[in-house]
Amino acid sequence: MQNKQMEDIPVYLFLGFLESGKTKFIQETLEDERFNNGEKTLLLLCEEGEEEYDFSKYPHSCVTMHVIEDKADFNEENLKRILKESGATRVVLEYNGMWTIQELFEELPMEWAIYQTMCFVDSNTFLSYNANMRGLVVDKINVSELVVFNRFEAGVMDEVEFHKIVRGISRRTQIAYETTTGEVAYDDIEDPLPFDVNAAEIDLNDEDYALWYRDIMEEPEKYHGKIISFRGIVANDPQFPKGVFAVGRHVMTCCVDDIQFCGIVAEWSRSAMLDTRQWVRVKGKLSVQRHKLYRGKGPVLQVQEVILTDAPEQDVATFY
Repeated sequence: MQNKQMEDIPVYLFLGFLESGKTKFIQETLEDERFNNGEKTLLLLCEEGEEEYDFSKYPHSCVTMHVIEDKADFNEENLKRILKESGATRVVLEYNGMWTIQELFEELPMEWAIYQTMCFVDSNTFLSYNANMRGLVVDKINVSELVVFNRFEAGVMDEVEFHKIVRGISRRTQIAYETTTGEVAYDDIEDPLPFDVNAAEIDLNDEDYALWYRDIMEEPEKYHGKIISFRGIVANDPQFPKGVFAVGRHVMTCCVDDIQFCGIVAEWSRSAMLDTRQWVRVKGKLSVQRHKLYRGKGPVLQVQEVILTDAPEQDVATFY
């Protein structure tokens, strides 16, 4: 394990659409001696905006830049070749905003480990992008540790509107606003869940399932030992272990094309009685444990009660 970690190539991933402020931030980062301390760095650009990099301002001449404009050239073999030729031991990657994160993960070499992910957004165009290309907006924000809204006009633009859009995608992503005057403020808007997470028993409303599912997948430990009840649809498969089924909802993040079943593992001695696509109201005690259906740890519901029921008025759960 130690040898594998020593071979990792750290990747600092910068996301956002064209002219969103990625280049400016990366330039400032590479000018900072705390980051640019002499370690050989590959600056990998997947698009070129109007702003250019100024290598003369870097404290060390250890940065090699390479541009990939054609998506076909963004592949594992080519990335390995580029890194080898550069002699770099880490990568600063400015990713193309029109390419998906799935395409990135599919082509990234196994030993390239993403250390940090930041997303940059032009506040003036964000609402338009969100309305017309929401799938790509969700794609980027969903994996980002921090989203920075550049060119934010304090007192004119509504932080709450931006906050709600980000929180509809991710509860983990931090939010920062860089104003037109150069000041940076971090989002501190309270964003409580629509149910009491501290309660010993949580009875979920139908409209709260998507939020709860995302929260339990992000922070499962805080639900360990709690009694949960909710309405969901059964997924039962003969290949599941005896006494095991899945229960959840179909969830839409941004559009019809991304609807997927989001369920948790449930254990019940009479699970063989249940049929796939049956709507049920389940109640049980949650534990976080290793399970073969997760291929690791995840929430497992020890079922106490199952009641057959009708589908909710809105059978696909959303975050709104």
